[in-house]
Amino acid sequence: MEEFGWHFRVRDKVIQTENNHDKDVFNGDIGQIARIDPVEREVMVRFDQREVVYAFGELDEVALAYAITIHKSQGSEFAAVVIPLAMQQYLLLQRNLVYTGITGGKKLVVVIGQLRALGMAVKNNRTEQRFSGPVLRRLAVISDR
Repeated sequence: MEEFGWHFRVRDKVIQTENNHDKDVFNGDIGQIARIDPVEREVMVRFDQREVVYAFGELDEVALAYAITIHKSQGSEFAAVVIPLAMQQYLLLQRNLVYTGITGGKKLVVVIGQLRALGMAVKNNRTEQRFSGPVLRRLAVISDR
């Protein structure tokens, strides 16, 4: 089904993008679509052992989560992490972002890109102002859960 410009399918991974205290789900929670009911216009998402029902009109609270930013992944662990590094994203070449991405991987961590960019990131221990635009979206964590 399609809603808010996203195509949702059963077994898609999704991330909650805002707190919803009524549903007891919070920004950054990752789940999987378990059922789509076009008659009732509802989607059921399984977060760990809980099932949460969303009306189609509430799906703007979730986004597909096959790849997410390091910022959104903080505090979580993933079986596999892929970190692309390039000089074009020099504002993001920071030691703390690379460290967060690497420590989030349980089984596999792949750093791909330019060796010069990795060197710059490792040497840069200054934290710059965060930008939430397209540049930040290029550093991603990929999950298989």
